Amino acid sequence: MSDSPSGANWAKLLFLGVIWGASFMAVSLALRGFPPMTIAALRILIGALCLLAVIRVMGIQLPTLRTHDGRIIWACAFGMGFFSNALPFTLLSWGQTYVASGFAGVCMAVVPLFVLPLAHLLVPGEHMTLRRTISFLIGFAGVVVLIGLDAFRSAGTDFESLARLACLGAALCYAIGSIITRLCPKVNMLSLSAAALLCGAAMMTPAALWAEGMPNLPAIQPLAAVIYLGLLPTALAQVLLVQVARSAGPAFLSTVNYQVPVWSVIFGAALLGETLPPQLFAALALILGGLLLSRRRRPRTACP
Repeated sequence: MSDSPSGANWAKLLFLGVIWGASFMAVSLALRGFPPMTIAALRILIGALCLLAVIRVMGIQLPTLRTHDGRIIWACAFGMGFFSNALPFTLLSWGQTYVASGFAGVCMAVVPLFVLPLAHLLVPGEHMTLRRTISFLIGFAGVVVLIGLDAFRSAGTDFESLARLACLGAALCYAIGSIITRLCPKVNMLSLSAAALLCGAAMMTPAALWAEGMPNLPAIQPLAAVIYLGLLPTALAQVLLVQVARSAGPAFLSTVNYQVPVWSVIFGAALLGETLPPQLFAALALILGGLLLSRRRRPRTACP
């Protein structure tokens, strides 16, 4: 069963919420100078180089491939690089060319709803109870309201509807990535984080160059946004999410998504002047209501 979250884990969770919430605004700014896949590749590459430099200075080695556990760790790092970085960053960057950053951030509230059934199947001690099942259904109703029924009827011509589905797909990727992180064998967390970003960079860099070519040097604002994305929501966040997922479990880590939608809406509306869809707040209420129900603890019969 997952360990009880400590005060340090709660502090890391709060910080993750802020830097991830601001990342959606940063992506919107980066899109003014870079195409979507290039943004994903650059932020992963910057994050990977940053963590590789850190572990080199600290004398930490990347996981070895010579042992059975080492090969499993690299397989997990590959899965984390794909599901926690390469694919969701690409989906979000493309999605935000058609939807507001606040909308993309609200979609992250769906991550815990995906974690619930995945953890039930794959993580010992994380079982789906009747209460969690009901909470999942309430949250799913919020998802339907959030993306709108038109998204399910789209024939591929309504890019806004497809962008909403892309943002939702990114949420599923993050859920899968958190499960992989939890199930990875014991290893130094900085080493695992660096390996995951290295795998992500190896996937995204050639893909972005093939699809979008070598980027031109943009204005200062998009460049600063990409650097921010690489250093904080990618490099530092990768370390923090590994620490929290390994010590407190993916279900606890997924509750960061209580905060992310709030911060993304605040940053998007206050700093970018975004107009958000009218159904967003009703959807957010349903999603967060489902999450709160899933996390409510049963009362104890004995004093602690």
